Amino acid sequence: MAVSTAAKRIVFTGGSGKAGRHVLPYLLSKGYEILNLDLIPHANPRVYTLKTDLTDSGQVFNALTSHFNMEGYAAPSVGKVDAVIHFAAYARNMLVPDNECFRGNVMSTYNVIEAACKLGIKKIVIASSETTYGVCFAQGDVDYHSFPLEEDYDVDPMDTYATSKLCNERCARSFARRFGVDIYALRIGNVIEPHEYERDFPDYVNNPMTRKRNAWSYIDGRDLGQICDLCIQKDGLGFQVFNATNDTITTKVPTMEFLKKACPNVKITREMGEWEAPLSNRKIREVLGYKDVHDWRKYVKP
Repeated sequence: MAVSTAAKRIVFTGGSGKAGRHVLPYLLSKGYEILNLDLIPHANPRVYTLKTDLTDSGQVFNALTSHFNMEGYAAPSVGKVDAVIHFAAYARNMLVPDNECFRGNVMSTYNVIEAACKLGIKKIVIASSETTYGVCFAQGDVDYHSFPLEEDYDVDPMDTYATSKLCNERCARSFARRFGVDIYALRIGNVIEPHEYERDFPDYVNNPMTRKRNAWSYIDGRDLGQICDLCIQKDGLGFQVFNATNDTITTKVPTMEFLKKACPNVKITREMGEWEAPLSNRKIREVLGYKDVHDWRKYVKP
């Protein structure tokens, strides 16, 4: 399992969205070249956006063999793509009817993975979701099966968006096995932008039950950039699922004390760190070497 460090060329889908606004600048700072596949341009002038309908497999194959900008025509040939990061999706339920949410999310992911594999791209990262753990978009107030939420949890969501993400994980596993490539699925927590700490976290901290559906966890968009970078660098893992969250719980009370009071009927399967996020990132810390940078306590006093 080697670690690759050379700068690479990345095709990133959905880079103009909430997460991409912070992930792409981080990756640019690490020296990557990026082509953004989206329906609207990215705000950063260093990122060229190719307007692409990802539910059209022909467009996807074409985009993955495209120049990264107009300057590409001066080169002797089209440069190869080293990695694909696929974040584009309907971001939740109720943006479009359920059948369209499912169709768009599943078909776009299938098309991206298929094209990347058949074009010989050996590293693919896809955005899965915290919603797969079955509570975020559940009907009514339901409990988690157990804590912490880790990647071997029996995920059983009841909503369309999360179900589409589980289908994408299965698709990724199938293609990784068939083509012998690395495909890492990130179960991304609630993405937080820098300005949202001052605006939102006082309420999150003082009214913690409002965060049950997010498992009292989150991911700073900039730290998500670090996770994407680490995924690109770490080769040879085949298909993997990683929780993509920051280290700590969004409460004033230590984790196990809080969970025993907030969810008294939910078992805790192991000793948890004093402030460990219930949606645990232990695997990305141990396997990828993730180091938490943007802990919410740096920006908001509990």
